[in-house]
Amino acid sequence: MTDLVCENLSMTFTNKQNGSVVEALKDINFTLKKGELLSVLGPSGCGKTTLLNAIAGFTTHTSGSIFLGGKEIHGPGVERGMVFQQGALFEWLTVAKNVSYGLRMKKTDPAFVKAEVEKWLDIVGLQGFGETPTYQLSGGMQQRVALARCLINDPDIILMDEPLGALDALTREKMQSLLLEVWKETGKTILIITHSVEEALLLGERLFVMAPRPGRIHKQYNLPFAERGLKETLREIKKDPYFGEVREEILTMIWNMEEEIMGRV
Repeated sequence: MTDLVCENLSMTFTNKQNGSVVEALKDINFTLKKGELLSVLGPSGCGKTTLLNAIAGFTTHTSGSIFLGGKEIHGPGVERGMVFQQGALFEWLTVAKNVSYGLRMKKTDPAFVKAEVEKWLDIVGLQGFGETPTYQLSGGMQQRVALARCLINDPDIILMDEPLGALDALTREKMQSLLLEVWKETGKTILIITHSVEEALLLGERLFVMAPRPGRIHKQYNLPFAERGLKETLREIKKDPYFGEVREEILTMIWNMEEEIMGRV
């Protein structure tokens, strides 16, 4: 099994100018089972991206452990795929060259690469765009390229840092639906960081609300909306009274955290 396990994960940073210590994360404990979809949100400065970077192996945690498939994480690895807010694409290359980049670096058989590119472009809805220069694509289409580039390398887990944050509302909704379809079709484990409460509710089978100072998991939810989003429109789900109830509960929770940070409560 390729479960992701965080055990007593903590991270501190020291200010080099005044020597003060900031606890970015403290005692993070959870297990993300293979095939689960987890969304994480919270107020600014709560450690969402710090947690993601630790799991990706981009930063070294101060204490505790992170395991994927029973192996401890000590740095980046191909078994963890990343999708960023900005696609981090090679815009001067074609769509196909971007998507195939990882396989080409491994000197994979060109015929296999071509077939895989076509397969993943079809899955993300970019059939026929393989030879298009990436810079000519809209923001939403570029994020589809970034998703295909991640998936073609067959990672065990996909880590997404605000992947839809720069998109307009309509494109964002379409991409949310696409992510749910890809999740169901591939069975991939996905962890997505977002600032949007609605997005976290729609995309997370499980949802963590993080609290700052120090960053920790404040509350966890198990939700039905991601599974429902495979059969219903996201707009219909948003009309559900239970969806509205949980949204307001989380919004109030985060609002109170922000007020506390600002010293107003």
